[in-house]
Amino acid sequence: MRYPLTFLVIFFLTTPVTTQTHKPPTYWEDIRPIFRKYCTVCHSAKNLKEVEVSGGLALDSYEAALKAPKNPVIVPGKSQQSPLLQLMLTTDEDRRMPKGSSQPLPKEVIDRIARWIDAGAPEGNRPEETATTTVSTPRRVRHLDVLLRTNAIPPAELVQGRKPAPIELVLPVGPLAPVTALRFHPSKPWLAVGQYGQVTIWDLTQASPIRVLTNVLGAVHDLRFSPDGTLLAVAGGQPSFKGDVRLYRTDSWELIGVLRGHEDCVYSVAFSPEGKRLASASFDKTVRIWNLQTQHADTVVTGHSDFVYAVVFSPDGKWLASASKDRSVKIFDAATGQSLVTLSGMNQDVTALALHPAGKELVSAGFEPALIWWRTDLAGKAAQASRANASSGQRLRTQGGHGSAVYELAFSPDGKLLASASADGTVRLWNGETGAPLQTIPVGSVQYAVAWRYDLAQLAAGGFDGIVRLYDSKTARLLALLVCLPPENGQPRWLALTPEGYLAFAPALHSQLKWRLQNQSVEPSPLPAALLQPERLRQAIAGQSLPSPFQK
Repeated sequence: MRYPLTFLVIFFLTTPVTTQTHKPPTYWEDIRPIFRKYCTVCHSAKNLKEVEVSGGLALDSYEAALKAPKNPVIVPGKSQQSPLLQLMLTTDEDRRMPKGSSQPLPKEVIDRIARWIDAGAPEGNRPEETATTTVSTPRRVRHLDVLLRTNAIPPAELVQGRKPAPIELVLPVGPLAPVTALRFHPSKPWLAVGQYGQVTIWDLTQASPIRVLTNVLGAVHDLRFSPDGTLLAVAGGQPSFKGDVRLYRTDSWELIGVLRGHEDCVYSVAFSPEGKRLASASFDKTVRIWNLQTQHADTVVTGHSDFVYAVVFSPDGKWLASASKDRSVKIFDAATGQSLVTLSGMNQDVTALALHPAGKELVSAGFEPALIWWRTDLAGKAAQASRANASSGQRLRTQGGHGSAVYELAFSPDGKLLASASADGTVRLWNGETGAPLQTIPVGSVQYAVAWRYDLAQLAAGGFDGIVRLYDSKTARLLALLVCLPPENGQPRWLALTPEGYLAFAPALHSQLKWRLQNQSVEPSPLPAALLQPERLRQAIAGQSLPSPFQK
């Protein structure tokens, strides 16, 4: 029997489709990339001990995903009975995974996970780097030298008769992670330093860290202690995916809550004056006001059209101000989120805000580095005023000075001084009442963060070079340098150094310390005997003037 040509063509075109079976998804090729994108920021082996973050579940390896400690979340062959899929499909936003996302995962992603489970959750071909069980020689990582200069001039007999010159400390540990956030405790001599993946808490009376927090999400963009000092809020996240705020108790440094909901990095946080609410500003274009008792956002402000860089509460807690990439500063009601005033006229991103402690004047700056002083006149009536008749923000003055973007502004606790950190490599001090420039502190590296100590004893600054600099608040004299490094093999790594050369450091760094004089290495002994005087370091941070370590 002869078949028509058309029938044969149709037969050969359709037969492969109807007889071919699709290859089922496997963990390594199809599912792990999904978990890494959406899940393992919380559900990873490194977070297992932090149950508030991981829920005791890790999805970053096949074994961990299939072997949950108590209640397996994947039932091979039965996707609809697998808690993992049920949590992705639930309409309850408080339970739905990924946690804090306003939208469920895309349908095609959920379907792929369901097909994988129904196929028996096959592992597939494990990548070579994870399949090998042999012990290989660790790859040598070449670090850059971090150079820390001092004013100490050792006598010739200690440096093989070389010409006297200031000695330099060299650490082959660079590049250091930039310092992106700084904050002093409101009543204790503690300084919190934020860098990528960690927060270091320094006790300045001891000139050493008391805690290093590593269970943070990505980059740390802001830090705030609560008004009573019992909580530390850490803002961070992963760009274009997820942001969160993590709350720590300062008596134990226990993580007690993760505020989820932002769909991009959280760039700024602010406690309300009574300490019961927290405002967070995000690159997802929103500001959220969280009830710290319930750890839920009572108000979501959506008035900005682009990234929100900064947020501050008014002294009475009735209104907030926020700064944005949309080239505006907005003032809105803290209870309702209603917009009250828009401060405009800027041509570029507004990245920094500071509110005078009295609450009547607001200062903004950004990619246009001039500081703009605004009169707010909203204290006490913001909640009652309608948008139509609210007092408008009035530009009082524009003060130039910085040569590049300003990343942070901070009033001193008494409101008499204002500090600014800039990409031009300087920290500047301004009169907090008149806005007049007072002093320029040259640093040399882009500065991202600046903070005042509660008793005005110190001003801290940090930036791109990864070094925290402590200054005397009254004279702007440099007191000490602080260096924070990620822990290694569970051991903390840090160093503190004064301009006079006195230093203290973690034991893990001892073998890496090198000394240099006129670009040539010198033998450390007997130099450390003169320089390793922790008590001198503590005196320097307290503001005392010190003699040279080599003074006879």
